[in-house]
Amino acid sequence: MLGFFFSKMSKIKNNILGIKKKLLDQSHGVNRVDLMAVSKSQSIENICEAYNAGQRIFGENYLQEAIKKIQKINYQDIEWHFIGPIQSNKCKLIAENFSWVQSIDRIKIASRINDHRTLMPPMNICIQVNISNEESKGGVNLNDLESFISEMKSFDNLKLRGIMSIPSNTLSLEKLSNEFIMLNKLYEKIRISHPSIDTLSLGMSNDYLMAIKYGANLVRIGSGIFGSRK
Repeated sequence: MLGFFFSKMSKIKNNILGIKKKLLDQSHGVNRVDLMAVSKSQSIENICEAYNAGQRIFGENYLQEAIKKIQKINYQDIEWHFIGPIQSNKCKLIAENFSWVQSIDRIKIASRINDHRTLMPPMNICIQVNISNEESKGGVNLNDLESFISEMKSFDNLKLRGIMSIPSNTLSLEKLSNEFIMLNKLYEKIRISHPSIDTLSLGMSNDYLMAIKYGANLVRIGSGIFGSRK
């Protein structure tokens, strides 16, 4: 069955291989940059094709849709990341089914995931930072990040791995680069005093090469792999 997916959807494979080559070229082979395939709204067939092409990290926004995929595609070496907004009633299922959560921006949510993450390895966590200060976006304010990190130290079932951000949706390269620079400086600052931090999740299909230039080591790409959603 998987061989059928592979031959039918070789465009996904070609996209993945092309992006990974660009990641290697952009990082000059010095710093490792991981690729996350943002698979929200994608079919089981598309995800299997990406898996056949060597992709192992997948990001999902919609919990119920994601759970169905995780149960169906139960390969042990897939790393599932939850990257969407989190409501309190979602915490148990997220804690039980994912290995990473990249959209933590409230201590209440972190606490609930911690409470449900028992008898399992610690959940890898990225704190979402609102670098653009847009009210419509989730994320911790820059000025509140250090105190947020301090509060998270009490959660034994969570492992703080880094920060994630969604920059401004803008055509201004200057504005975008300024936000990337701020995030990189913030990342380098907090990792000095928090040795578990090793991940700057930044960059999507339209700006991931620029994000790598400013220190991103995990990029989240959806349409660049699977094509535009219809």
